[in-house]
Amino acid sequence: MADSIMYQEDAFVVLEPNQPEQILSAAELLDKLKGILSQRQDDLPADLQALNSVEAQAQSLIDTVCELDLGPGEFLQWYVIRLEKGR
Repeated sequence: MADSIMYQEDAFVVLEPNQPEQILSAAELLDKLKGILSQRQDDLPADLQALNSVEAQAQSLIDTVCELDLGPGEFLQWYVIRLEKGR
């Protein structure tokens, strides 16, 4: 059985072309993906189109993949990181 700590999400490092890396909370990444997806509803894979809301689409991406292809030379990648707190 997998250790439940593997599924804890403290934050995400987000990478975009020609941009410095960003550290976002899960809520911030969800908002960022919702903004992108809301402008691309006619150009989404069938599995995302089948979901009933932009929020569900964004959450599905966070839960299942770590990259969104936005066209030639454009992408958004995200990776879970754990932020260590000082003692």
